[in-house]
Amino acid sequence: MSFKSAVKKIPGYNALVKPLHYEQAVAADIRYGWPAKKLRVIGVTGTNGKTTTCFMIWKMLNESGHRAGILSTVGWATGGDDLRQQVEHMTTERVEVLNERMRAVADAGAEFLVLEVTSHALSQSRILGVPIEIAVFTNLAHEHLDYHGTLEKYRAAKLKLFKKSRYGVVNADDKNSRFFQEIYSSGDILTYGIERGELRATDIELKSDGVEYSCGDMLIKTQIPGRFNVYNSLAAVGVGKRLGLTNEEIEHGIVALESVEGRMTRVREGQDFEVIVDYAHTPDALEKVFESIKGHPGRIIAVHGGAGQRDSSTRAMRGEILGRESDIVIITEDDSRDEDPAEIAQMFVDGVMRHGKVLGRNLFVELDRRKAIEKAIGMARTGDLVLLLGKGHEKTILRADGPHDFEDIKVAQEVLRSAVS
Repeated sequence: MSFKSAVKKIPGYNALVKPLHYEQAVAADIRYGWPAKKLRVIGVTGTNGKTTTCFMIWKMLNESGHRAGILSTVGWATGGDDLRQQVEHMTTERVEVLNERMRAVADAGAEFLVLEVTSHALSQSRILGVPIEIAVFTNLAHEHLDYHGTLEKYRAAKLKLFKKSRYGVVNADDKNSRFFQEIYSSGDILTYGIERGELRATDIELKSDGVEYSCGDMLIKTQIPGRFNVYNSLAAVGVGKRLGLTNEEIEHGIVALESVEGRMTRVREGQDFEVIVDYAHTPDALEKVFESIKGHPGRIIAVHGGAGQRDSSTRAMRGEILGRESDIVIITEDDSRDEDPAEIAQMFVDGVMRHGKVLGRNLFVELDRRKAIEKAIGMARTGDLVLLLGKGHEKTILRADGPHDFEDIKVAQEVLRSAVS
């Protein structure tokens, strides 16, 4: 374990560094001239779905004639389609970079900023001085408890975004929604959902190339598949309604988003089976991915691993999900950092084996991620589905000696081209 990692495990470490985070945030705000105050900021938080929801809102606003910037896990833009890749493994950037980019968005003449906000950012004062016009809550599930300690503290961090916002758009189907709803008076919140909420999705059709449903007198369509994108798009509908967009502007804006890199991204190189890359790296996100592909006629071959120096309590849980929902599981590396990747893999294997998988038959460990992808694609037959899970859009993999260039999508393309040539 590195010195930095060891220091972070000191009891009370988070509380000790909070004053420093606050001072850094104030300094960055002053240096860049409080750039967020020149923007109408829409903050999106939750365990899963944040990035896709941000992109749907961003696309909807720009398509309706409003110049909107975006800062998200996948990339950032000052307005229009000038999307720049996010290389760092961080959603809400450190305050210096965050303010620098917000300054660029403001200087480009944007009216809106769609900002993806994490619990870490809220705990560390990274969005200090950022006025939030609309706060969006997607969902809450088990994640980052290595940092926050308990689910209650994790939720409390998320709630900070809503306590500083003017309006809220909240997923009423999530069991934690009441904590977010009670912050607002009745006129300052809009709820959405499938089972509950003011904005309700009905007549839902889940298709291989998107979802379609009715919401009041609107017909909402997406080009991104998965039941979870009903919720993501409903959140965007809620923002559109709050901002006074017409039904036509909302409908057109949401369907205009073709894809989000690393979110249910299909990789096609002429093969006769499916390959999908997704960022899913929490138990809830994995469940949602598998729910979205239920009924697939072929075998499911899943490749997944766990990041080092992150919440280890989810590893066996994720292994169980993989073992239950996949026909073949290949456990591999993720951002192992300075943690032993073999030890991480064993925790996943323990979970996978609870569902009857047998090492060497339908469960494999290949710690080299490229070789794991090669193995999965090499095993695939006509009609199968290969899932590459956990890395999504990321451009590097973090090992003990630092970052190495690595992209699941690019590697899958290379392996497929070699296989079909």
